[in-house]
Amino acid sequence: MSELRDLYQEVIFEHARHPRNFHALGNPSHVARGHNHLCGDQLTVYLHVAGDVIEDVSFEGAGCAISTASASLMTEALKGKRLDQAGKLFDSFHHMLTHGGAATESNSAAETDTDQDAALGKLEVMAGVHEFPARVKCATLAWHTLQAALKNRVEPVSTE
Repeated sequence: MSELRDLYQEVIFEHARHPRNFHALGNPSHVARGHNHLCGDQLTVYLHVAGDVIEDVSFEGAGCAISTASASLMTEALKGKRLDQAGKLFDSFHHMLTHGGAATESNSAAETDTDQDAALGKLEVMAGVHEFPARVKCATLAWHTLQAALKNRVEPVSTE
């Protein structure tokens, strides 16, 4: 178990040091800003949505390793996903961090032939954040900012 935890930590550090999709999108269809007052994390999420598909997603900002890694992993997970799939991923990710496990039929989205829509995949490396409640806001900031962008919210998202 310790080896797996070490591997997960290394993936998080790699995404924090070299975040994927760390740039502003040219001509995004959706943009939102987020701020975690507790940690000082600030980021902007950019999306290009065509129809109901997230064709491209990126972010910019400054934050702690957990916030940056989470945003980086989020952008990788969401490219090419339908909006309903993105919503299921948000629910599963949030549940993993707040309740200590991926959402199941009894506590979130019903299991169907689209279970893969909510499969966390590489996002599971963030599961250990559950053990540090003060850091959950760091890990979910990008995701809440994503939700705000999709709802065209103008005011910045806060984790408070």
